[in-house]
Amino acid sequence: MKPVVSLVLSGGGARGIAHIGVIEELERRGYEIASVTGTSMGALVGGVYADGAMDAFKEWMLSLDRRKVLSLVDFTVSRVGIVKGDRVFKKMKDFIPDSLIEDLNIPYAAVAVDLINNKEVVFREGSLFDAIRASVSIPSVFTPVKTTDGLLIDGGVMNNIPVNHAPRIQDDLLVVVNVNANVPVILPKISREEEEKQKRAYQKKIEEFQVHLQKILPHGSAEKQAHSHEERMGYFNLIDKTISLMTNHMAQMSMQYYSPDVLIEVSRDACNTFDFFRAGEILEMGRSATVEALNKYESQ
Repeated sequence: MKPVVSLVLSGGGARGIAHIGVIEELERRGYEIASVTGTSMGALVGGVYADGAMDAFKEWMLSLDRRKVLSLVDFTVSRVGIVKGDRVFKKMKDFIPDSLIEDLNIPYAAVAVDLINNKEVVFREGSLFDAIRASVSIPSVFTPVKTTDGLLIDGGVMNNIPVNHAPRIQDDLLVVVNVNANVPVILPKISREEEEKQKRAYQKKIEEFQVHLQKILPHGSAEKQAHSHEERMGYFNLIDKTISLMTNHMAQMSMQYYSPDVLIEVSRDACNTFDFFRAGEILEMGRSATVEALNKYESQ
């Protein structure tokens, strides 16, 4: 009988889609996930799993292309963030109803940071939606979440791999997933035919996006608008790389102190923050990394 798992999921933008592949591979091998703790995208995927909505979430992730991702980015002129995040969370509520954390299928915790009071905030009860919204609030990108006496942002600022907040039970297996690891990118194997198919589909989506812009914008504005989007997305990726470097050192120190039984690593260079249109590829990266890590663990 395989041990039950206390699962810890890191933040990392679109790289966090790899967590879906991790969870699927753990379950395929017969491991029972007894609890899940996460930061940012790890809090999102972990919360969806604990709420029993993984299938619908995965289906939505796999349906995203570049145009859909851009349509979910609601830019704002706020001084504390350039994306409100209302559109994406409204969309998510279409198929993931909000729940109370204490009513989830397994124990769950999400980590955010209170800027006003300079401390971590760990959600173990209350609204699952509110917990996730706070935990994913990347500084200077998503607008922070206001509370009665605080201002909540992405938990990765202080604790991107929240091992210390994971609930443990006797003889469990501590499995930590780091999607910001300083390891080489290992792309999932696909056939040449499938690769060409993906390239054709990508080019088609780009052409459709340009046609769409020409229809809704004044003559001559489409190219300018597309360029504006590219600049902003480039800004997001700059922020992502900066935060990734900043949090990586703290994460390494944390894992040295709270040594995991199984460490699953996905390269920080696997994709950029908002590359959600690459969901299928990223998910398979997570699955492949899990196969490698579990094979190593089970052979000991």
